[in-house]
Amino acid sequence: MSRIGKKPIEIPAGVEVKISDNNVVEVKGPKGTLTTEVAKDITVKMEDNTITVERPNDNKENRALHGLYRSLIANNIEGVTKGYEKELEIIGTGYRAAKSGNKLNLNLGFSHPVELEDPAGLEVEVPSNTKIIVRGIDKQKVGAYAAYIRSFRQPEPYKGKGIRYVGEYVRRKVGKTGK
Repeated sequence: MSRIGKKPIEIPAGVEVKISDNNVVEVKGPKGTLTTEVAKDITVKMEDNTITVERPNDNKENRALHGLYRSLIANNIEGVTKGYEKELEIIGTGYRAAKSGNKLNLNLGFSHPVELEDPAGLEVEVPSNTKIIVRGIDKQKVGAYAAYIRSFRQPEPYKGKGIRYVGEYVRRKVGKTGK
């Protein structure tokens, strides 16, 4: 049995969960609404204030999907109550970020500034010119957009310059030495 899949999900106060006949789980909370389409083999049951996810048999595919859908539903519940956030820091001389309206402007040493428009459902904040915070209720969208921002200038191993997650360890290499 899947360790993650067999754990019941507690529904906190203020969160409303609807499970439709075609296996679509809709979670409404104070921060918004998220939906997840569950595979037809996996059954989702709601009793009192807990949700349980069950699989019909021990097929390899069903075992994999069991834990996946339990995690996705739990992430939706946490997203509509607390929300998710990823923090990025910019390291490098002349590298900086600025926010104007719903656009994020990045100066990363290219001949042109990089302008990114905020995706729907996400909020991007720039508290200082070397720090970016991405917030939202959907864990997948927050992580994907933070990774997209990071992809413009990933941290390089020699000087450590680039965009990295706060707390990310960048393994440094020794550069060339003279004779």
